[in-house]
Amino acid sequence: MNKPVVFFFLFAVSSCLPAGAERFFYKYETGNKYRIVSIVNEDVYVNRRFSHRARILNRSAVEIGEIQGDSAEYRANFQTAEQILEGGGSFQWSMEYDSVFYQDKFGYMTIDDKYYMPVVRNVPAFPDRDLKEGESWAVDGHEMHDFRNSFGIAEPYRIPFTANYVFLGMRDWKGQSRPAFSVSYRIFYEPKAVPGTIWPRRIMGASDQIIYWDTEIGQAIAYDETFRMMFELSSGSTVEYRGRAEAEIIESEIMKKEEVAQEIAREIEKLGIDDASVRIADEGIIISLENIQFAPDSAVLLSGEKTKLDKIGEILLMYPERDILVGGHTALAGTAAARQRLSLERAAAVSDYLISKNIRGQSRVVVRGYGSEKPLADNSTAEGMRKNRRVEITLLEN
Repeated sequence: MNKPVVFFFLFAVSSCLPAGAERFFYKYETGNKYRIVSIVNEDVYVNRRFSHRARILNRSAVEIGEIQGDSAEYRANFQTAEQILEGGGSFQWSMEYDSVFYQDKFGYMTIDDKYYMPVVRNVPAFPDRDLKEGESWAVDGHEMHDFRNSFGIAEPYRIPFTANYVFLGMRDWKGQSRPAFSVSYRIFYEPKAVPGTIWPRRIMGASDQIIYWDTEIGQAIAYDETFRMMFELSSGSTVEYRGRAEAEIIESEIMKKEEVAQEIAREIEKLGIDDASVRIADEGIIISLENIQFAPDSAVLLSGEKTKLDKIGEILLMYPERDILVGGHTALAGTAAARQRLSLERAAAVSDYLISKNIRGQSRVVVRGYGSEKPLADNSTAEGMRKNRRVEITLLEN
């Protein structure tokens, strides 16, 4: 289990008021899409001894749905990926969640308890009044955690808190002056036992954030957070997470999939890239590299394949605003565990090569191993196995 980053959904406007005052409230536009990219660096302690250090990439894609009065529907997909710092390398896909909820203009959420995401709820939330620099307010919120793998707790796990806010006035963010406010909360919670292999007997934590706004476009643009969370468990053990997180909201332009797919197909033909094809998917445009060559039973790319990836890199550079997913696939040979491991390692090898060539930054690439779960052809033939033995690079729409 990792301390999840605070996924926030901010489409707010601040009205121009006298004497340095601001009024914040949320504004919605049906069909608007954006994504939130965040990086968490954390140290994990077990029984008060250092266990390991992790770097976590959280990526969420959000679309505004129907608007009902002062509230709007949010449809969101959340993905987490992790990189163990001692090992380095690419971010490896970890978990994925879908969520649907409503949020009113002051930031209060209505969401079914079955959803795990967003983790932090009713943050940020605003009072219905003008706010002057230095003014404070408080709002009740809660965290919702996925403890299925960690503790065997089947349902989303709720941890309540009260968030305290201070309007900080103008602060620097990336060389520009932006309205900002702090959000801080402390947790001391002794929950009742719940069904599971083990459960938290006592939860203690702290979160301190600064959120930055862009007044002109009426949208929050980033936040920084420091956090600490400790769980005292029914087994007698303790697990603690300490770290920092930062996030940025990125507006997404609608991808013209047919047009992009045709452009990429033309470039593949022009560059003479063998065993490559393009197709459209819900998540974006997939470039499939069939029968990509590695050393036998390994994830070591053969030199000829690096030349192919250099050409693919030229194509990816045509779409610098799009993040990418690199998926590894195998034919139906060997054990399921071996296929899964090999497909992930080969996807990571392709990802690491593209990153080394500055095609994308490390935080903009996620790798995932599918093993033989998604065949394109019949594994009973040599030709089918060749097609299934592939790496796919997806230009993500959002």
